[in-house]
Amino acid sequence: MKLSARNQIKGTVTSIIEGVVNAKVTIDIGGGNVITSVISVEAAKDLDLAIGSEVVAIIKSSSVILGTM
Repeated sequence: MKLSARNQIKGTVTSIIEGVVNAKVTIDIGGGNVITSVISVEAAKDLDLAIGSEVVAIIKSSSVILGTM
């Protein structure tokens, strides 16, 4: 599959928290870094996601918002 999104980061699913509609999926991308994605429960089931699943986080955005602490 070819994608226009250039930010493709491989990782491993470490946590899936299912709600009524959405699932919060945490992905370990190495180096102590994680990415969290919120997808529909239906999508998580269609992808057959489970702890330990190898996935690719695909990030496509026209803007990046920064904040300070």
